[in-house]
Formats: sequence, structure tokens, C-alpha cells
Amino acid sequence: MKVSIVIPVYNKAEYISNCLESLFQQDFDDFEIVAVDDGSTDDSGKICDEKALQYSRIRVIHTENGGVTAARRKGVDEAKG
Repeated sequence: MKVSIVIPVYNKAEYISNCLESLFQQDFDDFEIVAVDDGSTDDSGKICDEKALQYSRIRVIHTENGGVTAARRKGVDEAKG
């Protein structure tokens, strides 16, 4: 795997499914997606979990809300690409 895409997620249930699906429409396929659910109070984390069951290249990390910078750092720490 060459590329890791880190997506901090906080209360974006309306958008996260389309965001993740759009990544799988790309020509390049040597990547992983690390979605960091930063303590969302809507269905964002659940949607990410459902997509991870559908696509093995998605990993979801659930954390307490710490802000976008902390979520990005956590995602980079967990990235393998």
C-alpha cells in the first residue's frame, strides 16, 4: 500500500457516505482509508463502520472528541501507507 487517506469525522452523517464512496471511484487503488470518528453524536461513526464492513480498505478509529487536529494526528499515527 502506498497511500493512506486520513479523514477526521465529526457529525457529518449527511456527507461521509458520499465522501467514502467517491474515493473508491478513483483510478488509483493502492490506498487505505483511515476514518477517525472524533466522538460524533450523530450516525457518522455508524456509517463509517458500515462502510468498513463493505470495503476492507477502510479502517475506523473511534475516539473521544478532541478536535480536528487530534483526530488527524491519531489517523496519521494509525496509517500504514
